[in-house]
Amino acid sequence: MTENSGRTELGELGEFGIIKHLTKNIVLKNDSSILGVGDDCAVIEYKNKQTVVTTDMLVEGVHFDLMYMPLKHLGYKSVMVNLSDVYAMNAVPKQITVSIAISNRFSVEALEELYEGIYLACNKCTVDLVGGDTTSSTSGLVLSITAIGEVEASELVRRDTAKESDLVVVSGDLGGAYVGLQLLEREKEVFKTNPKIQPDLEGHDYILERQLKPEARMDVPVLLKKLEIKPTSMIDVSDGLSSEMLHLCESSKLGCSLYEEKIPLDPTTINMAREFNLDPTVCALSGGEDYELLFTIDLKDYDKIKGNPNFTVIGHMTAKSAGANLIARNGALYPLTAQGWDSLLKKDE
Repeated sequence: MTENSGRTELGELGEFGIIKHLTKNIVLKNDSSILGVGDDCAVIEYKNKQTVVTTDMLVEGVHFDLMYMPLKHLGYKSVMVNLSDVYAMNAVPKQITVSIAISNRFSVEALEELYEGIYLACNKCTVDLVGGDTTSSTSGLVLSITAIGEVEASELVRRDTAKESDLVVVSGDLGGAYVGLQLLEREKEVFKTNPKIQPDLEGHDYILERQLKPEARMDVPVLLKKLEIKPTSMIDVSDGLSSEMLHLCESSKLGCSLYEEKIPLDPTTINMAREFNLDPTVCALSGGEDYELLFTIDLKDYDKIKGNPNFTVIGHMTAKSAGANLIARNGALYPLTAQGWDSLLKKDE
């Protein structure tokens, strides 16, 4: 990437020149990547394995705000949110394609910064960028990434294969990405009122990173394999714990009981939620963008996973007739609802 502080207009290179400029240093790392950028199609070959494919689109003004989202972070995040879906299938990502729509308010240097984040994520997860598309936009920036992975047929994990009495487990902690977003939005409004005031972000690195630079849990399938545990179902937490739990229940035709006191929350998340007069549990249930992995395991595997610092057992699957419920700390039972981000925004109204 160039360190030139000047601005190079996109028109100076043209569409094909930009593609060539941004992809000239690609070195393919995976044996399954036969042919990458430079032809009409990429060529990928898997021998005796199943292929998983997933696509996510990020739209400026809907999924990200460039007032506080650095382009390098955006590139990194756009890859990680796709790879998270691959890991949720217990698969290994191998290739991605990147398509962008971009307006002339961006420079070549801005695209270099974006792709620096994309390549950083690819290198971290040993993934090859093998193609994509570039076009113009009349409004903002749009990123669409497709991730391709491989998995042995016997190791594939789906959403619709949980069983009654299975334990519900989640990796990491939840709610941090949402409260990180609230902090960024607050400081944005302060800046808009008075640009001379510096953002007050000190001491909040954890929740800011959860929002701006999330990490796909590439370690979870490896950890589970070492523990000799194969999940009976799995999904990534992109839309909030409630929403994802309801997806598992619906797909597997089951109900569930989650225990509020078991939901893992980082102290930083709890403190920031309270600063915004938000219930930390609601942030975990409805916030989204944590990109942890939520899965079910057979009851007989409990001893293998209990006490492991990477995982928390937060409930169990029940008969469908029992419904999907949260058992509060006081013992009260509440039906889970997939309210998503809007519910948290409405709470302040």
